[in-house]
Amino acid sequence: MRKVLGLMVVAIASAVVTGELMLNMPRIGQAALAVMHPSDGAQTTVSPPDAPVVPAGGAYVAKGADGHFWAWAQIEGRPVRVLIDTGATAVALTSDDARRIGVDLTKLIYDRPVNTAQGEIMAASITLGGVAVAGARVDGVDAVVVPKGLSTSLLGMSYLGRLDSFQASRNAMILRQ
Repeated sequence: MRKVLGLMVVAIASAVVTGELMLNMPRIGQAALAVMHPSDGAQTTVSPPDAPVVPAGGAYVAKGADGHFWAWAQIEGRPVRVLIDTGATAVALTSDDARRIGVDLTKLIYDRPVNTAQGEIMAASITLGGVAVAGARVDGVDAVVVPKGLSTSLLGMSYLGRLDSFQASRNAMILRQ
């Protein structure tokens, strides 16, 4: 029984490490994977043997262990971890993420009603200069800053709907520009 438990712990740890690598991979091209490190924006290239080929200007986002699609987006040139949410009308930023990308929260007007898991709250409308996931960049993206009730920033349809296409499969999402 201890051997089985030990193997399960090793398998879970391996899955977590693999999942973290997959969550942080913003672009695959010609079977090479560029992994962006959010702390300094540096990129490392690795070449998994079964990596799919994504066309130039596209991005590959692996499904996380929790079943969601997480990505590191460059918003206003700064890395922000986002949940890709096709059910969200707009890109929705937490107050912390908005502050981190340079939004002056004291100048926002919270007059846009939005629905969250905690119910309807008022958010502030903003326009982002640029949002990119790997090579899939969109300029002039409508967004909202949600002051409370949002645990993570969302990459919604105000970004996704301006791509040429996006496609979700069992294991990954491909964003094409």
